[in-house]
Amino acid sequence: MQVSVEQNEGLERRLKVEIPADRIDDAVQQRLQRLQQTVRLDGFRPGKVPLRVVRDRFGGQVRNEVLGELVQSTLQEALVQEELQPAGTPQIDASDEQPEAGMAYTATFEVYPEVEPAPVEDLEVEKPVASVTDADVDRMLETLRAQRQQFEAVDRPAGEGDQVVIDFVGRIDGEAFEGGSGQDTPVEIGAGRMIEGFESQLEGIRSGETREVEVTFPDDYGTETLAGKSAVFEVTAKAVQEGRLPEVDEEFARGFGVESGSVEELRDGLRRNMERELNETLRTRVKQQVMDALVERNPIHVPEALVRDEIGRLREQMSQRLGGQMDAAQLGDELFADEARRRVRLGLLLSELVRGEGIEADEQRVRERVEEMASAYEDPQQVVQYYYSNPQMLQGIQAMVIEDAVVDRVLERARVTETETTFDAVMNPESQGSPAQ
Repeated sequence: MQVSVEQNEGLERRLKVEIPADRIDDAVQQRLQRLQQTVRLDGFRPGKVPLRVVRDRFGGQVRNEVLGELVQSTLQEALVQEELQPAGTPQIDASDEQPEAGMAYTATFEVYPEVEPAPVEDLEVEKPVASVTDADVDRMLETLRAQRQQFEAVDRPAGEGDQVVIDFVGRIDGEAFEGGSGQDTPVEIGAGRMIEGFESQLEGIRSGETREVEVTFPDDYGTETLAGKSAVFEVTAKAVQEGRLPEVDEEFARGFGVESGSVEELRDGLRRNMERELNETLRTRVKQQVMDALVERNPIHVPEALVRDEIGRLREQMSQRLGGQMDAAQLGDELFADEARRRVRLGLLLSELVRGEGIEADEQRVRERVEEMASAYEDPQQVVQYYYSNPQMLQGIQAMVIEDAVVDRVLERARVTETETTFDAVMNPESQGSPAQ
C-alpha cells in the first residue's frame, strides 16, 4: 500500500492511498472461498459448488464489497501511518489515476490544530464574594408573601398595587385589531406587565366605570403589525381589588412544604437554597471570565467540520427551547456560526489543558456536585441514585467537574482580585441601577 499526503489550505489534508492488486485479489479469493462453503445453487450439493462457478456468479458483487471494506481498513492504516487525526468524516473519492488491477482513492479532511495554550500568569480575574444575610432571607420571605397574596374586592378608586379586573377592546385608527381585546382580565397597577402607560391610566378607576386608555406600542414590539403604533383601549372595570399579604405563620410555612409549620425551619431552608444558588452563580461568573479569557488569548484556527457539527447542535437546542413553535432548521447557519466557532475553540483549548495538566474527574468532587444539585429536590437521595444509575447524566456532571478543575488551575496562576458584593447584586443584577433611577 502506497500513501502520500498533500497539505491544502489551512487544516485541510488530502490523503492518497493506492491498494495493490495482489491485496485485492487475495481478499476477493478468501471471500469467495468462504462463500463457497455456504452458497446454494441448483444442481449442486451445499458446500460442493465449484469455486469457478461461485466466481462467475458472485465475483463482481464480492469484489465491490471487498473494495468498500478495504477503503475503510486501509484509510485507518494510512491515518495511523501518517499520524493524522481527522476532524470530521473524510470525503472519499476514487482517484483519477488507477493502478493496473488495483485501486487508488483520495481522502480529503481537516485535521485537529496543534494547540499550545497561552500563559495565564498575567490574566486578571475579578472574583465576587458574597454571603446570604438575615436581611436577604427577610426579603425572600416578602417575595414569597407577594406570590401568595390574595385579592379582595374593595369599594373605592383603584390605586398603586391594586388589581383591577377589566374588559377591554383596543382599536388602531378606529379599527379593532387581533389580540387587542379581552374579558375578565386582571391587571395589577404598578406591576409593569402591560404596555407602558396602560396600568398608570387605570389609577382612580372605580368598579363599573369605563374610560379610554391611550398607549403606543414599542418599536420593538413582538407583533410587527403593532410595533410603533398608537392604540386606544376602551376599558371597563369589573372590580377593584386590594391585595392581602398572608401572615408568616405555621400555615404559611406548611404551604411551602415545612410539615412542622416552623417558621425558623422555613427560614433555614430558604437560606440553604439561597446559599446554593448564590454559590453556583458566583462560580459561573468566575468560570465565564476564565473561559472568555482563554478564547480571547488563543485565536486558534478551528476545523470547519467541527463548526458545522456544533451549528447543528445549537440549532437543535433552539428547536427544543422553542417547543416546536418554529422550525429552527429554516434558520441560517450564520445565526449560530460565531457561537459555534467559540465553543469549538474553547473545547479544543480545554481538551489540551486537561491533557497537559493531567486533570481527571475526581470522584469525590463528582459526588459532592451531584449531592449539591440533588439538595434542591424533595428526596435528594432518589436524585443521587438517578444520576449514578444513568451513565450519560453522570458523564455530564464529570465534564462539569473537569471544567471546574481547569478553572481552578488557571486561577492558581492568574491575578485574582476579590470584590465584596451582595446577594441581591449577584442574583438580581438588572435591578442594580444607578441611584438616579
